[in-house]
Amino acid sequence: MGGNARLAVLLFIAAFATQTNCQKAILHVFNGSTAQDFCIVYNHSWTRLPQSLDDAEVYSLVNLTSTLLCDQSGVRPEEVKDKALVVMRGDCPFSQKAQVAQSLGASVLLIASLQTLVTPSADNYSGVHIPIALMRYRDFVEAQQVFDEGMRVRLYAPLLSKIDPSLFVMLLISIVAVSLAGYWNRACERDALRSSGGSGSESEVNKADSGELSLSSPLKVGIYVALMCVMLILMFYFYKYLVYILIAMFCCASAAALFRCLNAVLEKLSCPAGSFTIRNTDLSVRCLILAAVCISVSVVWGVYRNEERWIWILQDILGFAFCINFIKTISLSNFKICVILLSLLLVYDVFFVFITPFFTKSGVSIMEQVALGPEASGEKALSQTKANMVAIPADPQPPTEELPVVMRIPRFSAWALNLCEMQFVILGYGDIIVPGLLVAYCSKFDVWINSKIYFFSSCLAYLLGMITTFAVMVLSNTGQPALLYLVPFTIIMSAAVAGYRGEMKHFWTGTSYEVNRSNAVVLDSSREPLLSGA
Repeated sequence: MGGNARLAVLLFIAAFATQTNCQKAILHVFNGSTAQDFCIVYNHSWTRLPQSLDDAEVYSLVNLTSTLLCDQSGVRPEEVKDKALVVMRGDCPFSQKAQVAQSLGASVLLIASLQTLVTPSADNYSGVHIPIALMRYRDFVEAQQVFDEGMRVRLYAPLLSKIDPSLFVMLLISIVAVSLAGYWNRACERDALRSSGGSGSESEVNKADSGELSLSSPLKVGIYVALMCVMLILMFYFYKYLVYILIAMFCCASAAALFRCLNAVLEKLSCPAGSFTIRNTDLSVRCLILAAVCISVSVVWGVYRNEERWIWILQDILGFAFCINFIKTISLSNFKICVILLSLLLVYDVFFVFITPFFTKSGVSIMEQVALGPEASGEKALSQTKANMVAIPADPQPPTEELPVVMRIPRFSAWALNLCEMQFVILGYGDIIVPGLLVAYCSKFDVWINSKIYFFSSCLAYLLGMITTFAVMVLSNTGQPALLYLVPFTIIMSAAVAGYRGEMKHFWTGTSYEVNRSNAVVLDSSREPLLSGA
C-alpha cells in the first residue's frame, strides 16, 4: 500500500513537471557583438528545434525575399548550401518551398509573412527534414536595418513548464490579500466593541465603523446576485460602450481603496499627520500627500492601461487594494448569509463559464468574453477549433479594451516568448473577494468569542482551495472557475470547526454569545469576559 501511495505521488509530481511546446520559438539574429531576438512560429510535430540558445546551431542568413522559392529558378545551390534562407510567403504551399530549399542544400527555411502568423499545418512534409518557421516581414526588415549584411542566426524553442513560478506568486498575492482583509476586519471589530462599552446595538457599532455596508438578509443577497447577472449580460451585449464606464469607475474606486489601505497602515505605524487649518477646515498633510499619490497611480494606470508589458504591475497594486477594501466594506451578518451568498455566486460562476458557451455563437462563455474582451475571446475560440494552433499578428494591432477585473502575473517560464505575445496567469478579483467575505466574517466571530481558530481555519481552507484550483488547471490545461473549489473548501472547513466546537448555532445566526454593551462582558457564564483577551 505504501509503495502504491509513493507511486501515485511520483506520478502526480511528474504530471505537474511536464513541459509543453507552444509552437512559438525565438530567432536569435546576431553580427559580432550586436544581437536581437524575434518571434517565429513553427509546427513542432515536424520541425524539431533545440530548447536553449546554447544548443542551437549557427547559420549564415541569406536574403531571398525577392522570390517565393516555389521552384529553383534564379537560385544557385552554392549560395544557399548549409545556410538559412528567408523567402516571402506566397501562393505555393509551405511544403513545396521546403522541398525546394532542401534540394538546394539549405539548412533552414524562414518564410517572411505580411499576414497573420498561423501554425503551419502538418501536411505533405514526410520528405522534409530541415527546420521551417514563419516570421514577420517587418521583423526581417528591422533586422536588415540593424545588422545590414553578414547576419547569422540561431533558432530555438524554449519549453513552457506547466508549473510556472507565476502560479506561486499569484497564490501568495491571493492568500495575503484575504488574510490582510480578515485581519483588518478583526482589528476594526475589536476596536468597535471596545469603544461601544457605554451603549448601542451591534448594528450601530457597525455603522460607526466608517462606510461599512451589511448584507443581513437573503433578499438582499438575492438582489445583489441578480444585479450581477444583469450587469454581466449587459456587458456581453454592450461591451464596447460600457467598458469605458467601468474603467472610469475602477479608477475612482481603486484610488479610494488604495488611499484607505495605505492610510490604515500609516495609522498603525503611528506616522504623524501634520494638520493645518484653512478657513476653519482642518486638513491633514499626510492625507493630502497620500491622496495625491493614490490618484496619480490610478491616473497613470488609466492612461497607459493598454501597455501590457508593464502596466500589469499597477493594475495588480490597485486590484490588491480594491479587493481588501471591498472585503472590509461589505459585512456579512452571519454564516447563513455567507452560505447563501457564496453558493449563489458559485452557481453564477459555473453557469456563466461552463453553460453559456452552448448558447453563444462563438462558443465562448459569457464570463470569458466579458473578462477578456470580444477580440481576445474570439481569437481564443478560433485557436480552440484547431488544436495547439497559435496566431500571431504580422503587424501591431490597435489596443483592445479589457475590464480591470483580474490580477495578472506574466508567465516567467515564457519570458523569452513574450516577444510573440505576453502570456499571463490571471485570477479574477471575485476569486479573492467572495471567499474573503467569509474569512472576514470568521475573523469577526473570533472577536466575539475571544478566539482565532475560525480566521486561521478559513485562511487555510482558502489556501487549499487555491492549490486545488491551480492543480486542476495544470492537469487539465484549461482555465478553471476558482469558486468551484474555493466555496466548498471555505464553507465546509468553517462549518466543520463550528460543529467540532459546538458553536454552530451561534456561528450560523451570527448572534454568537450575546454581548451586553453596557459592561462589555459575555452573558454566557461558561465564557470569560469578551474583552479580557481580545
